[in-house]
Amino acid sequence: MPSFEQAVIKVEKESEFDPLKGAIVRVFAPGMIEKFLRELKKQGLRVRDFDAVLAKGNLERVDESLRQSGKKSRSLYEQLTISDRAQIREFYLSRVEEVDPKLRTKFHKIYQYY
Repeated sequence: MPSFEQAVIKVEKESEFDPLKGAIVRVFAPGMIEKFLRELKKQGLRVRDFDAVLAKGNLERVDESLRQSGKKSRSLYEQLTISDRAQIREFYLSRVEEVDPKLRTKFHKIYQYY
């Protein structure tokens, strides 16, 4: 039985995509994820609401590298093509689901669907 393999879609705007992806990787890193989740909780945001996370500037608030670059996550996202946006959103949401279950329990309110 063949296994599922996700198709690789070429990123069209790498100069905007890469800093945004890097910020997501860093905020979901073991040493930073709790700080990121605390920020979302403080603002009353759901972790899966990517648009709100971007709108409130949570990635640059937590990620030192993005903040120091002077780039805004929402601006980077808005410059992406539709397919690049879909890929970065999927990447973010996959990271959301990979968070340690203990942290997910601790921050259960921001993980709720309603």
